[in-house]
Amino acid sequence: MSYSEHVTEHLRITILRLLDESPAMRSNESLIADAVGEYGFAPSRDKMRTELAWLAEQGLVTLDGDSCLVATLTARGEDVAKCRATAPGVKRPNMSRG
Repeated sequence: MSYSEHVTEHLRITILRLLDESPAMRSNESLIADAVGEYGFAPSRDKMRTELAWLAEQGLVTLDGDSCLVATLTARGEDVAKCRATAPGVKRPNMSRG
């Protein structure tokens, strides 16, 4: 697996974990992009939209909106974020994280 693929898997689990911590398990793409920056990521707006769309295709989030996407964590996405399930292409979360 390439370095880029590792980074993408880490970014995806970070997005899921942030949504899991968000009120109503939802947030807009701009807030998510700012929040992942606190974890060392610097995705472009296009990269953020691409990853949110990928997560939606996998059934881990749902998306609403056009000019600003709003992502909502699904039950499956919550299971992945909390390490109760795995999803190919998403890094398995660290079990020690509270």
